[in-house]
Amino acid sequence: MRTGTADHRGWYNAPIEREDIIAKICDEADDFLAGVFQRDEAKAGIAEWLTIHHAALPPADKKSVIDQSMRLLEIEGFFEREPGGG
Repeated sequence: MRTGTADHRGWYNAPIEREDIIAKICDEADDFLAGVFQRDEAKAGIAEWLTIHHAALPPADKKSVIDQSMRLLEIEGFFEREPGGG
């Protein structure tokens, strides 16, 4: 049974897993959060990244992805390093 959605042409699109999005954000954080010092700046940067890469993500999922990404970045010590993860 398919759990994805069909686009306007009726083509099947597999759902994007939140965990995959979170992993991608954390993998790319050093690049797209370069120069970021503060956690609120990081949240805004992640929100912008989501808008660019996953604009159709529902607001509740977007909030969940941001929260989980921030938790993982905290665990990884992202905010204990120099700005931009250097």
